[in-house]
Amino acid sequence: MNKPLRRIAIFCGLLILALLIRTNWLQYVQAEELATRKENRRVQIAQYGTERGNIIVEGQPITGSQAVGGSDYKYKRTYLDGRLWAPVTGFASQAFGSTQLESLEDGILTGNDDRLFFDRTIGMFTGEKKQGGNVVTTLKAAAQKAAYEGLGDKKGAVAAIDPRTGAILALVSTPSYDPSTFAGNSKADEKAWVELKDSEDKNLVNRALRETYPPGSTFKVVTAAAALEHGVVTDINAPTDTPEPYLLPDTRTQLPNQHGGCEKASLNEALRVSCNTVFANIATKVTRDKMVETAEKFGFNNSKIDTPVRAFASVYDKTMDKPGNALSAIGQFNTAATPLQMAMVAAAIANDGKLMKPYMVDQLTAPNLDVIEKTEPQEMGRPLSAANAQKVQQMMVNVVDNGTGGKAKISGVTVGGKTGTAQHGEKNKKNPYAWFISYAKTDKGSPVAVAVVIEDSSADREDISGGGLAAPVAKAVMQAVLNNQG
Repeated sequence: MNKPLRRIAIFCGLLILALLIRTNWLQYVQAEELATRKENRRVQIAQYGTERGNIIVEGQPITGSQAVGGSDYKYKRTYLDGRLWAPVTGFASQAFGSTQLESLEDGILTGNDDRLFFDRTIGMFTGEKKQGGNVVTTLKAAAQKAAYEGLGDKKGAVAAIDPRTGAILALVSTPSYDPSTFAGNSKADEKAWVELKDSEDKNLVNRALRETYPPGSTFKVVTAAAALEHGVVTDINAPTDTPEPYLLPDTRTQLPNQHGGCEKASLNEALRVSCNTVFANIATKVTRDKMVETAEKFGFNNSKIDTPVRAFASVYDKTMDKPGNALSAIGQFNTAATPLQMAMVAAAIANDGKLMKPYMVDQLTAPNLDVIEKTEPQEMGRPLSAANAQKVQQMMVNVVDNGTGGKAKISGVTVGGKTGTAQHGEKNKKNPYAWFISYAKTDKGSPVAVAVVIEDSSADREDISGGGLAAPVAKAVMQAVLNNQG
């Protein structure tokens, strides 16, 4: 072969090699990136080309699929009681994407998950239509309904957990929205989406998982746990050395109490009447670093709490000074928590100090109902010993039986709780947040722990309190779970 031909052959060989490398790069290295690009409509058309699998609550689907015409999409998502379940399902929209379980479990719901490869292959030979799998949740319909109806027209959220397993029993956020109203890609869907997206009420925000609030006095149970765990308090009924008035450390600022009788009050009495001074004094003795340690064992400062929907991190500041620590220990200053986080606090105490990882997907199933994946309860940690947890339980029961949490009482059942009224706004001018955390306990253990926050209501400022507004909602949720026990 002469020299010019040899050069041409080498050049052509290099071109073929480059084409092979480029083809393999596209097919194997960049395949997922290209498939998931927003500009790639083929993926979305395929996503809505078959009926999606369903999200299941207690054996019943709360989602569906509806055949539609006039577009590239054959089906759109439908929802049963969409406003009730939106904080659980999220949405799946032909025009606006998907969120929460609809997004995280999209592979199962569309049937595209690798674990459904065998089902798809069999379908090719049998001629059966491609089907999606199902997402079976841990939610309880009666508890969800009780929470939703309890909140009514108020802004707020409820999270309820089974302390023994971490299973989420209710997850409600109000005001809510109906995902069906923008599941398609028509002008009506676009109008509904724009109204929701731009709403001042933030309907699309899941307040139970993805909104943080100052927890107010509900955080005092964490401070009580820290005091017991670090030996600052050993006897919950012994007087403390708390003066009245109490000056914040290194300042001349007096910390007020809402009620009298807090001078030298015991830890038990201080929780019952919610003495700010006692808990600020105790937190100062515990120290900031040990307060942080205990708070983090309960789940604070953890940005990876996946349910599987990721919750926002609740915060206990690691860098604040002594007066900041004192104020944070009563649930103000820089302390912020999601309702899920405060339900986890109540759950850990009810479960004798063992904190279970919260989850709301019990199992994933194939179209033929074979179980693909099942969630096993998982321990997150031990924020406090069993003995100390039982001491905090005594204190929380005292709050319900003899203190500010009386509206959460349930006949024949042991209920522990803590109220909270958290100030917010510039110079605390806005209406406070009303909080209540609680658990119910029978001779078979504790099947439910609840956190309720009411962000805004039509009540007068002086009538807003955790015990008055939030406790009745928590009671209704606990009662619904108890009534549903086998």
